[in-house]
Amino acid sequence: MNDLLILAVLLVGPKHGYRVKREAGLMLGQDNLHSNLVYPLLRRFVAEGFVKQKTAPGERGQTRKMYSLTPRGRSTLIARISDFTEQDAKSEAAFQLRVGFFLLLSAEVRERILTTREAALQQQDQRMAALQQGMELGIYGTEIVQHRREHIKAELDWVRRLRQLKGK
Repeated sequence: MNDLLILAVLLVGPKHGYRVKREAGLMLGQDNLHSNLVYPLLRRFVAEGFVKQKTAPGERGQTRKMYSLTPRGRSTLIARISDFTEQDAKSEAAFQLRVGFFLLLSAEVRERILTTREAALQQQDQRMAALQQGMELGIYGTEIVQHRREHIKAELDWVRRLRQLKGK
């Protein structure tokens, strides 16, 4: 998912490596992504033709590498965002990443993603209900399961709201 995130950060325009690290990190709720993650991915994307690299002067006289998404990189990003498996549907982060780029996707792809996530959430809720009925969880275990089920219900409500937006 980090590779998708880095390509997505470049979707809006060229950026230097530090800004890519910072923006991708913020999207994940962190300060920065680690350099050992970001720069190897950027080098790989340059080699694959997904990203173009050029040098530009920095603010303090240094030379900075600027990265921009190529048309091939954009089409790859959209194809990879459109690919949403049942395994992806179990991940809240993978789902939210796709939702963030819904305007790039067709209505059919958006609906498939929503339906797949909805099914994964319903399965999670069924497992939580079975856990609640099949085990003595104690006061705190019961609280955890109840909290999880409320979270699932809230996300199912959000999926229904997303469906109503229809690309507005």
